[in-house]
Amino acid sequence: MLKYLFSLAFIVTIFITSAQDIAYTVGMERPQNHYYQVEMELSGFKQKELNVKMPIWAPGSYLAREFAKNVNLVTATDEKGKKLTVKKTSKNTWNIKKGKAKKVTVNYEVYAFELTVRTSFLDMTHGFISGSGVFMYVEGHKDKSGEVHVVPHSSFQRVTTALKEAGDGVTGDGKRTYVFEDYDQLVDCPIEVGNQLEFDFDAAGVKHHVAIYGTGNHNPEALKKDMANVVEAATDVFGQNPNKEYTFIIHNVVNGQGGLEHKNSTVLSVNRWTYSGADYVDFLDLVAHEYFHLWNVKRIRPVELGPFNYDAENYTSLLWVMEGFTSYYEKMILLRSGYYSEEQFLSKMFSSLNYVEGSTGARVQPVAHASFDAWIKAYRPNENSRNTTASYYSRGSVIAMLIDAMIIKESNGTKCLDHFMRHLYSEYYEGKDRGFTEAEFKTELEDFIGIDLTEFYAKYIDGTEIPDYNSFLEPLGVSVKYVGELEPSSGLSTSGSENVYVRSIRSGSAAEDAGLSVNDEILAVNNYRVNKGMLDAFMASLSIGDQAEILYSREEELHTTTFTMTGYEQPKFKYEVAVEEEDAKKLYNFWLGKK
Repeated sequence: MLKYLFSLAFIVTIFITSAQDIAYTVGMERPQNHYYQVEMELSGFKQKELNVKMPIWAPGSYLAREFAKNVNLVTATDEKGKKLTVKKTSKNTWNIKKGKAKKVTVNYEVYAFELTVRTSFLDMTHGFISGSGVFMYVEGHKDKSGEVHVVPHSSFQRVTTALKEAGDGVTGDGKRTYVFEDYDQLVDCPIEVGNQLEFDFDAAGVKHHVAIYGTGNHNPEALKKDMANVVEAATDVFGQNPNKEYTFIIHNVVNGQGGLEHKNSTVLSVNRWTYSGADYVDFLDLVAHEYFHLWNVKRIRPVELGPFNYDAENYTSLLWVMEGFTSYYEKMILLRSGYYSEEQFLSKMFSSLNYVEGSTGARVQPVAHASFDAWIKAYRPNENSRNTTASYYSRGSVIAMLIDAMIIKESNGTKCLDHFMRHLYSEYYEGKDRGFTEAEFKTELEDFIGIDLTEFYAKYIDGTEIPDYNSFLEPLGVSVKYVGELEPSSGLSTSGSENVYVRSIRSGSAAEDAGLSVNDEILAVNNYRVNKGMLDAFMASLSIGDQAEILYSREEELHTTTFTMTGYEQPKFKYEVAVEEEDAKKLYNFWLGKK
């Protein structure tokens, strides 16, 4: 870890030692105003005009976040201090008329006050730099390598980043130097600056660095042991770990947002009191998920996910593999490392299964479409999203379980999904050094299993049919039974307490038939004024076909409607371990045992 004394201001300087030199200086002169001051020095560029660009998104988070919105006035000068003409030509592009200038200095400020795993933040307690929202790049020159020079603010004592340290350590003015290979690597290595707790542990032949910002009930010694166990189990899936060092940056906050993967690091955002009981196991689940991404997404990946186009959305229909398979393995890793029992693992998987099949949107949006439309739907939910969208995380994890079951069955317990993931890693990352197309992934999977998956894809990947789960899992000793029943259901979800507001309405439900809409205020039922508790109790008392008069307010106008209770059969499954037969017992043990 990087520990040293600080000067009066935090500065990050980046130098690129090549024909064209690019140097950034990022200062935080007044952390309390949440602004990074960025200086970008460009030397040796022959063209008379340069375009500098700010990415619109952060890789791993599939939403156009428009980072240019946080950038103030952009100015430029030549080596003599003469002002150059700067004109904004698109939402994230600035054109600089450099003429014959040998050196151009670009200055801008970035407002940083959104503490998430994919956005930057700065205040008096710490600074977090998510590179794609702070560092501009020169169009056509993202391939340049260089160095990052760091001089922290005097009130901060540590800097944590996965960038490789260069030079002889701290210089007289407190500077630190790091190297990067290209722009993709630069923005793939977030930087934490402050007074964070730091410690190391070794696992799978890799030195792991941990930095924790914020107070909480964390126990470093327990974390060293438990995180090491998770790392070892994840590495066992592939039989090798591509990193020599890996960095965890953990933010202890009130409302955690999860994690974001990077090639040799991750950022986790969790509730500060998450480190005990069931919450702690959930934390280890998150560690497993993000750590597994160092293989699946960062190295095993669709062709669209690297090298990145930072100017626009990078569409792929394979997020169900990238995130879904990873969601499956987060649970498998905790099973193999001893934090889940077999019963807990199966319970978690069937919880995901019932969540998926019980979702109205799962009958509308295929998982391939959910992946492709993540940019416009998954990260922009509205009151109707439950009716129209499916989760490529949860659905993908269930599909991963089915594929794992198929591989185990067809190989008679000699291969599993682990072996297919190793194959992809070897074939595409190590062999071709590129991602795969959607067609290539399907072909590789078919060849590996030894069966045609055209029907499987049509029904479950590009379609919305409910799989015959028993046919997939019974050979592995897990009997699956459908237990969904027709029950009275209003399809109405409300919020509030004394004043009751419609929060969401299930498509095709009794509430929709009655003409209720989101944001309506429900005032009375059968001429009796109701609060939320009374309304819930009344709805629970109705049988299919029962009616009631509802008085509600919409835009301050009063309306009445006749509500008729209807039935709804929500798909639901339960499982039972059935390993009486020797073949089923063998495959069950292979599936849930160490491989």
